[in-house]
Amino acid sequence: MAFPHSPAEPGAEPSLAEQARELADRVARPSAADRDRDRRWDPALFAELTGARPGLAGPLVPRGLGGGGLSATQTCALLQGLGEGARDPGLALATTVHAVLATVPIRVFGRRWQQEHYLPRMASGQWLGALSLHQTQGAALATAVTVRPCEDAWLLDGELDLVAGAPVAHHFLVVAAHRDGGGRTAFLVDRDTPGLRVEETGPAAMPTCPWGRLVLDDCPVPYDAVLGTPHEAATEVEPLLAALDWVFSSAPWLGLMRALTREAVGAARERRLFGRPLSHAQSARLTLADLATRCELSGGLLYRAAEQFDSGGRPSHQDAAAARLFTAEAVRAVVDGAARLSGPLVHTGDHLIERTHRDALFFAGTGGGGDVLRPVIAASLLGLG
Repeated sequence: MAFPHSPAEPGAEPSLAEQARELADRVARPSAADRDRDRRWDPALFAELTGARPGLAGPLVPRGLGGGGLSATQTCALLQGLGEGARDPGLALATTVHAVLATVPIRVFGRRWQQEHYLPRMASGQWLGALSLHQTQGAALATAVTVRPCEDAWLLDGELDLVAGAPVAHHFLVVAAHRDGGGRTAFLVDRDTPGLRVEETGPAAMPTCPWGRLVLDDCPVPYDAVLGTPHEAATEVEPLLAALDWVFSSAPWLGLMRALTREAVGAARERRLFGRPLSHAQSARLTLADLATRCELSGGLLYRAAEQFDSGGRPSHQDAAAARLFTAEAVRAVVDGAARLSGPLVHTGDHLIERTHRDALFFAGTGGGGDVLRPVIAASLLGLG
């Protein structure tokens, strides 16, 4: 399942990361604190981000369908730059869910008409796709929505929380369990489907991401809305979603860690302790070394996993889960280290450290959290699947 792309010159990934960082720094960073405080999604800002080059709406969509035609490693670089420049975890998450988690399953498992119908409009930012972060965890919460056949359609019933992008989405990727016990099927469900309702509600974290709950009351979905093979989502769409989430949702956090480390370096140079620059203290230097090391190790794990998408398949669950687990733990350590070097903060919501501390806790719990990621890694080591 390689992602075809145009050959890149050496150094293309850092170049893409830098382009995205400069764009996000100019477009998104100035309003990040205000949008966070107001819990506000800014469609004009998103349109400016996705309309610029390199486009952020469909980097993995083929160029023939209007997308960026980038590789997985290039897309990781793009998202890393977005996180570092925007300094806005909620915006980065909403962008990743649309640009990667909602588009790639259509790219991989969609019928030709589905690809031609959805992907060009998604890649342009005209149509936004959304899904529940619960459904990147596979069977754990798959029974939240059930499905049964009727005469001329499937009927979907149930609720999904933690739907990133729900209030502004054109359509949703929904995995439903068959009531007869016949496995699970993935569907593309348009927002105007009868019986579908979106309620705006979400977590306290990531407030700049538009959150919602999806309520499906015997929604009739046509048979051709199936994504992939009926009854086979557990072996097709769900494993792909898990790998995409573990790798690409972590990429903006690599950029955020780099931004926090730069701030920590600046604080160590500027703050004084007992009349001397803090940078002279051995404890401060050791903390900075730890922050830099965690950034480099996280980047190595994430890019190694991304490269496996480009080599004809997808990362092993062990590699993808390890990248997510290490990055989530590294983020919390980097936030704590940066906070120690920066000193006391006035809790206004304006500080990057304050916002990332709140959102890092949420990030660590998504994707299954350690309770899911560690068993996945252990099962791979033991040859248990």
